[in-house]
Amino acid sequence: MVAAVKKKKKKKKKGRDRGVLLIAIFKLVKCALLFALGIGALTLLHKNVESALIDLLATIHVDHNNRYLHGLVAKLGLADDRKLTAIGAGSFFYAALMATEGIGLLFRKRWANYLTIIATALFIPLEVYELFKKFGLARLAILVVNIAVVAYLWYRLRAERKI
Repeated sequence: MVAAVKKKKKKKKKGRDRGVLLIAIFKLVKCALLFALGIGALTLLHKNVESALIDLLATIHVDHNNRYLHGLVAKLGLADDRKLTAIGAGSFFYAALMATEGIGLLFRKRWANYLTIIATALFIPLEVYELFKKFGLARLAILVVNIAVVAYLWYRLRAERKI
């Protein structure tokens, strides 16, 4: 009788963890954005990047004379084919990593928790460096979100181990 009670205590309802689901969706959205960035970088090969970006901004009715966009267009306008290829390849690689993490988390794979913790934690020192180099609320928000993802997944793994 005591053994039956212990089994019932150990057996928990395996519902979907909303936190992990949210992280998985976040990773898959990042995957889609990175994939789009990679395609965009490769479509700019052998073109005048600055004029192509200004045309794109005009097409979507965004003022390219905006101070921030103008600076971004000017920086990206200096990108040559070698840099665009590197940006495209890096974006595709990172998108594949995000897809692996997101899909693994959706299917509740334990390895996906570890992969997400490691991959996300590896970028935290770089994000801290960038934050001290040039402070910005967006950089701070990214750092906080990534620390929260690592802490939450670590907590979930520790909690599962105790069950």
